[in-house]
Amino acid sequence: MTQAASQNSDIIETDIPQRLDRLPWARFHWLVAVALGITWILDGLEVTLAGTVSGALQGPGGLGLDELQIGAAASFYLAGAVAGAIGFGYLTDRLGRRKLFFVTLGLYLVATAATALSIGPRSYMLFRLLTGAGIGGEYAAINSAIQELIPARFRGRTDLAINGSYWLGAALGAAGTGVLLDPRLLPPWAGWRAAFGIGAVLGLGIILLRRFIPESPRWLMIHGRIDVAQSVVAAIERRVEGAGHSLPPVPAGLLRLHRRGHVRLDEVGKALFRTYPRRAFLGLALMSAQAFFYNAIFFTYALVLGRFYRVPAGDIGLYLLPFAFANALGPLVLGPLFDSLGRKPMIAATYALSGVLLAAGGWMFARDLLDATTLTLSWMAVFFFASPAASAAYLTVSESFPLETRALAIALFYALGTAVGGIAAPLLFGWLIGSGARSRVFDGYLLGAGLMIGAALVELAIGLKAERQPLENVAPPLASVGE
Repeated sequence: MTQAASQNSDIIETDIPQRLDRLPWARFHWLVAVALGITWILDGLEVTLAGTVSGALQGPGGLGLDELQIGAAASFYLAGAVAGAIGFGYLTDRLGRRKLFFVTLGLYLVATAATALSIGPRSYMLFRLLTGAGIGGEYAAINSAIQELIPARFRGRTDLAINGSYWLGAALGAAGTGVLLDPRLLPPWAGWRAAFGIGAVLGLGIILLRRFIPESPRWLMIHGRIDVAQSVVAAIERRVEGAGHSLPPVPAGLLRLHRRGHVRLDEVGKALFRTYPRRAFLGLALMSAQAFFYNAIFFTYALVLGRFYRVPAGDIGLYLLPFAFANALGPLVLGPLFDSLGRKPMIAATYALSGVLLAAGGWMFARDLLDATTLTLSWMAVFFFASPAASAAYLTVSESFPLETRALAIALFYALGTAVGGIAAPLLFGWLIGSGARSRVFDGYLLGAGLMIGAALVELAIGLKAERQPLENVAPPLASVGE
């Protein structure tokens, strides 16, 4: 059980991390994965919707957007995600995981519903900005909560599988738009608007599930609310036992912490960039490379299919479904290896293979050796490896820094990575595709491939061995006694 030295002591002694990490996988952990992991599904849904309705937004019944504006709208979404991640990430570390994952989901629901009511390019871009802010805030609140509630020995595969669920959202968006953009079912002006309602309907159901997710006991522990944290852990243990599982003994040893208030921003900056500068550089390298890689290709894939292969807007979803399948499959197949073989070899391998395969597929595209189907097959091979690689970037950042800074660290590196590698990518590729020259698009693919291979080399040089380690061992809390 959790122990405290005395009511007036400045030192807290607790076994809360050990109690959480020794739990067997149970229905409670499935609930955490589903109710919180929905964030990635929603993001995948939004990105896919934006891509697949791009043709409808340009045509009759749309908003009269051109290719540059389509790319700009994608960049507005990413800019909103950056701002939301930083702002809500700061609040998540101060106010708690649970409060913020209701606020951020609420913002997303309102904004994505408003997108369906857009009346022109400006309103569309504004609502995409707000939708992105909700999703960016979700990343900070959700990833920190998942890391702190899932036992250490399952953390890698769970995190990758949840992040890979992005592609379930992508598949849902592709399938939904394939139906809703059919002019035989709905007129053009109504089809794309109905498509943006999918996320709002999905999110409403998830709000109900999140009522059963408790506040992170680790966050409560760090903020001195030790009695509440102990009650939450005891309730989780009862839920696990009630599902028919036996609880193993709690490992010996207590975590000793100073009682303290909120962490100041200067302390966060010191922890991230002075105490752990190599980890900060690693996180930035991984996040930037995967952000450019994904945002460059996926945000503009529908434009490539339309411009170079004359694929009708209503058929875009048929090509995105197998693409999404490969992305979802990669983390499920390779995820367990991140816990068994280890983080460093698997992260380096998936980043390097993604880059090499993209360069090869881009070369074939540039020489007109692929049709729409074989291009999709090529991208399926690329993103089977790129999907776990991208997920591992989030895993690395969320494991690498002290608990008090976790949400803001996730937000900051997501924001920096997206700003460096993501916001410019859709604009750049929108311009390259608009040129109509395959060779210029190939130049963009080579840039993305080079970034991924470079990130693989950084991982080999300074990557962490965090597999199966308690979070407090990977990065001791700032409040740890003696740290």
